[in-house]
Amino acid sequence: MLLLYVIIVLFFTHTFYYLIMAHKQLNIGLFGFGVVGEGLYKVLNQTESLKAKIVKVCIKHSNKKRNAPSSLFTTEKDELLYDENINVIVEVIDNADEAFEIVSTALRNGKAVVSASKKMIAEHLPEILQLQQESGLPFLYEASACASIPVIRNLEEYYDNDLLHSIKAIVNGSTNFILTKMFEEKLSFNDALLLAQQLGFAESNPKLDVEGFDAVNKWAILINHAYGIVEHPSNLLFNGIQNIQLGDALVAKEKNFEVKLVAQAQKLKDGKVAAFVLPQFVKHDDHLAFVKNEYNGVVIESGFADKQFFYGKGAGSFPTASAVLSDVAALRYDYKYEYKKLYHHTPHELSNDYFVKVYVSFEEWKHIPKDDFEWIEEWHAGEERKYLMGCIHVKELLGKIWWKANNTSLILAPEPIVEDIDILRLKKRSLELAGIE
Repeated sequence: MLLLYVIIVLFFTHTFYYLIMAHKQLNIGLFGFGVVGEGLYKVLNQTESLKAKIVKVCIKHSNKKRNAPSSLFTTEKDELLYDENINVIVEVIDNADEAFEIVSTALRNGKAVVSASKKMIAEHLPEILQLQQESGLPFLYEASACASIPVIRNLEEYYDNDLLHSIKAIVNGSTNFILTKMFEEKLSFNDALLLAQQLGFAESNPKLDVEGFDAVNKWAILINHAYGIVEHPSNLLFNGIQNIQLGDALVAKEKNFEVKLVAQAQKLKDGKVAAFVLPQFVKHDDHLAFVKNEYNGVVIESGFADKQFFYGKGAGSFPTASAVLSDVAALRYDYKYEYKKLYHHTPHELSNDYFVKVYVSFEEWKHIPKDDFEWIEEWHAGEERKYLMGCIHVKELLGKIWWKANNTSLILAPEPIVEDIDILRLKKRSLELAGIE
């Protein structure tokens, strides 16, 4: 009886909500008026046909000059969250904990929510999924992954997880800009970072971008929509580009590769999924090799469609605002993520039982645990730095810091995942034969 009551309540809540959204103005309460928030405000003012308007904006500092009427702003969040006239909350702030509180309160108060906060979503995904089930209301966040590229909605609607072989992507525009300048203009990492900051592609404190935190947050979100995997980003294997050297770019060029920060998820033969975010050598004919500067790119490989490539700007005011706007527009027909791979299929499981082929450059042999490698097939010793190429189990990387410390640079091979290790062991060159003591 109780279950029947809950179903009836959810049905009428959902129906009533749909009627409101389909026939009435979307009245938006906006949290945050930075680059993305102001971009959304400008875009909405140019999109009258959408019948959506921002009626109130919650900001932190009321004395800051902004390009909008002062009457629009407040520092009291409850003015938005408890206003019955506001039926949509859009959240584009930096603080993940505050963002989660805003999202939670809004959903409990019967408001649809649109967000761009990848850190908040990635770290609170289980709670968010529960809140959506309890409320029956939409929570959309296309802008949290690849800004202008509609990758979440495509994964939700067009790719069955049984047929999805792999997905790999460049999901951080700041690091891609830096690597492009290092590779094509031979700038050092610091010079390329400074240029990115001057052009507005990197923050004054770029740690979240260059050390891979932003990218792994996005990847934790995307592997849920791709494979139904719910995993905290800290449990994924990841790194950024902070240790990439100009010499690494030169080695890549000699081998006809480029260097990209690549997020990858691939279904293994046992049905589990390997997922990571790491610098990677990319062949010139790879789709991702064509992704330059602040752009993002996504390659999805499935059973019948083969490879499909998505490309677009991954950062900036209007690209991100356009994704938020797309989510707001989708609310007019009550669109919500169904999480098909999580709820309607058997979710895939994350695997840490596979090997990867790697390139490692370093300053001193004493910093490299040679015995942890399955084999080392190539090594070179220069005056300032040395490098090797070999195969190692991912468990020798997870939870260990040697490959991030002491200015060590680890870059994956173009096709890094090794499953048939027994076959490849026949080709293994021992450390002694390689002349490494």
